[in-house]
Amino acid sequence: MADLSLGQKAAKVDPQYTVGELVLVATGRNQSEAEMIAGLLLEEGIPSLIKRTRGFDVPDMLAAGPRDIFVAESARGLVREILRDSELAGESEPYRPAPLKLFAGLLLAVVAVAVVVSLGVLVWA
Repeated sequence: MADLSLGQKAAKVDPQYTVGELVLVATGRNQSEAEMIAGLLLEEGIPSLIKRTRGFDVPDMLAAGPRDIFVAESARGLVREILRDSELAGESEPYRPAPLKLFAGLLLAVVAVAVVVSLGVLVWA
């Protein structure tokens, strides 16, 4: 899909798909995949919002890292059909990383290493 101006994109939007709160409907593995999904949705009249997935906001990575795709609540059902038909999504909810669980696991690993190091120091002392 060629780059469209803001006016051209706005002309494609169907107002019935702009009602309601934003909901997460898909996650792209990187910026390019997320833009491809957003373009696919826009062709059906559905506007979307792409945001970096929580916990992956690393400026040095630029286009790398997962992106969440949000649409208005009124478009959720149609988006699921479109993504399922295009084989971009399964029946399940989109992948959502759990940053709190990741942080807890890392903290546990650091504590375990600290305990092992202190025991090693005591044994060799």
